[in-house]
Amino acid sequence: MLASGRYDATRKTYTLKMSQVCQPTPGQRVKEPYHIPVAVGLVGPGGKDMPLTLDGEEKAGAKTRVLHLTEREGTWRFKNVAEKPVPSLLRGFTAPVKLDANLKERDLVFLMRHDSDSFNRWEAAQRYATALLVKMVEAAKEGAAPRQGMAFAEMVQELLSARKIDPDFVAQIILLPSEQTLAQIIGENVDVDAIHKAREALRGSIAAHAKEALLSAYARMEVTGPYSPDAEDAGRRALRNACLGYLAAAPGEDGVKLAAEQFRTASNMTDSIAALSVLSHIDCPERTAALAAFYERWKDDHLVMDKWLSIQAMSSMPGTLDEVKRLTGHPAFTMKNPNKVRALITSFASMNQLHFHDAKGAGYRFVADKVLDLDKLNPQVAARLLGT
Repeated sequence: MLASGRYDATRKTYTLKMSQVCQPTPGQRVKEPYHIPVAVGLVGPGGKDMPLTLDGEEKAGAKTRVLHLTEREGTWRFKNVAEKPVPSLLRGFTAPVKLDANLKERDLVFLMRHDSDSFNRWEAAQRYATALLVKMVEAAKEGAAPRQGMAFAEMVQELLSARKIDPDFVAQIILLPSEQTLAQIIGENVDVDAIHKAREALRGSIAAHAKEALLSAYARMEVTGPYSPDAEDAGRRALRNACLGYLAAAPGEDGVKLAAEQFRTASNMTDSIAALSVLSHIDCPERTAALAAFYERWKDDHLVMDKWLSIQAMSSMPGTLDEVKRLTGHPAFTMKNPNKVRALITSFASMNQLHFHDAKGAGYRFVADKVLDLDKLNPQVAARLLGT
């Protein structure tokens, strides 16, 4: 779906145009228009939603209106729009479509800080971060200095410093797009090393700028008392662990110390795995000690051991492929168990694009050899591994 808007300062109107495009598929070369409900808001320069009044209406309407795009194109004009707004479209994800709203970088920054719709605020943050990271990847490939992403860092700092926050929402909006997502967006001539360097540079920049806010939120979000899986406690754990991930990327040793201490004192698997995952990407004694301690504690629980194998397979550290090869001979692993294969080899192939797509092809050769070995034991699992 495509959308564009035009503000007429003289008439105080805002005209919104939307169109839909659906590519032909086998057996259906001509696609009829879909009925697409689009929840719309207009956010004024002060960050507040404007009342929406369409041409022909007398009374001011709600601040979110659902418009129905039932033809290939549609145009709506809102009147009594006092100032130039930024459109907030598909609020609440009212339709499962891909949207190109033709928003500039400054519009995305504005929405990710002010949109009253949580989904669109998250979407704006993801779009801004993705566009920024793609530019940083190009800069890394050319040897140029990367951008610092201060707008995203400032948003993180503001959200964490607010007096009242929704921990679960904040935990989601402050996370950067994954390396796999960036590779899909770039599409061609994907440089996995440049993607990794760009994302780590941005994480480090955000962590350095918002370090005090991250430390404060990490302390405030600690869940005390008996474990509960309810939404409130789960949200606090999610935000605390998101903060821990950033703190590990900040200059200094604070992140490593916090991760090691959290792993040592964790009373639930969520916090234990989160701390272990953070340490798995850092070359430090605490990493080795935590992996050994986790194994000793859970070596008799096969499902938990799957997590232990996956964490090591997804590590960004140099030498990860050699470590994965070593783990294929570990007592916790066997090629005869599909779950173990998925935990170690599939995790490496599908979730560690940095090392699987190594320029020398070592990752490909390793997985190809394992597919051939596995084909003799379980052709179905081998086929699925080959399709990752």
